[in-house]
Amino acid sequence: MAANNYEDIIINQGADVAIELHLAHDSGSTYSLTNKTVSAKMKRNFADSADDPDTVAFQSTIINPPEDGIVSLSLTNTQTDALKTRGRYVYDVEVAFTDSDSNTIIQRVLEGQIEVSPSVTK
Repeated sequence: MAANNYEDIIINQGADVAIELHLAHDSGSTYSLTNKTVSAKMKRNFADSADDPDTVAFQSTIINPPEDGIVSLSLTNTQTDALKTRGRYVYDVEVAFTDSDSNTIIQRVLEGQIEVSPSVTK
């Protein structure tokens, strides 16, 4: 898998959000997600705890077939409506799998900041 990638995202408050990631190795070949799981969260600060009320977990789905390395991250309009619009959030996306020695390996594949664009029609 390629080194951590950085991407800033803008989310429209009150709108459904779907972000599609196409994961690849440094060589350009597809990063297979067979027997792997994906998770993604956003927080106001890196140091916030997982149970902080401003922590939001994306619905993370591996698109079939997993060999294609495609992930969908989504938030509902209810989730985005509750987001604060002052300041930014930080986020990351991690892939987890178990290696041949039964160790759980976690790789961060994407990280960045999220700006929430306020809704007028809230």
